[in-house]
Amino acid sequence: MAQNIYDNPDFFTGYSQLPRQVLGLDGAPEWPAIRAMLPDLRGKRVVDLGCGFGWASRWMREQGAASVLGLDLSQNMIARARAETADPAIEYRIADLDTLDLPAAAFDVAYSALTFHYVRDFDRLAQRLHQSLAPGGHLVFTIEHPIFMAAAHPHWLADEDGRKTWPVNGYSIEGERRTDWFAKGVLKYHRTLGTTLNALMRAGFQLQRVEEFAPTPEQIQQMPALAEELERPMMLMVSAQS
Repeated sequence: MAQNIYDNPDFFTGYSQLPRQVLGLDGAPEWPAIRAMLPDLRGKRVVDLGCGFGWASRWMREQGAASVLGLDLSQNMIARARAETADPAIEYRIADLDTLDLPAAAFDVAYSALTFHYVRDFDRLAQRLHQSLAPGGHLVFTIEHPIFMAAAHPHWLADEDGRKTWPVNGYSIEGERRTDWFAKGVLKYHRTLGTTLNALMRAGFQLQRVEEFAPTPEQIQQMPALAEELERPMMLMVSAQS
């Protein structure tokens, strides 16, 4: 079973105060780029993997999705999503993506935001998602960028000129990474960019688009703190088709 850090009281309290959890999709600077990667959702059956508070699930119904199944390991997340959703076409379930099985061809779109880096066996998950999508179905997801999460101690350092520098070490050594973020020992799984994309292709997906998030000048003007995101990619965004 995957680590259920989101039901840790300290973690959940801190996480709930992030702008993207307080403001929803408007608090996620990468959202405009992700939105551009999504297909037309009208009439589509959607599965939202790692649905959290249900922000994306509700948005997808607003865009005309026929149904949305939101999955999350955290009881806290699912309880909050259910409390904030009054739409019978959205169903939320507790599920572990490491052991997930879904019906064949049951969905037209699979979506996930910042969740797959918690999955131990991404090959297995990619295969299960491919079989769960109808022919021509879409997979759109974001994960922490391998450059962002590779280092044993991922945090800003200052170079000789005092410029912020992000350490990259152990990049080719894949596997567990533990960091302290709202709680001690948060477990993630580092995979290289090549490993991630090759797993999708082995599962039968055709890559449509790959983006490495960077804020726009307009976003930086509105929120100057985002300028540091130009120094290294924090997030990998992928669109693929079955």
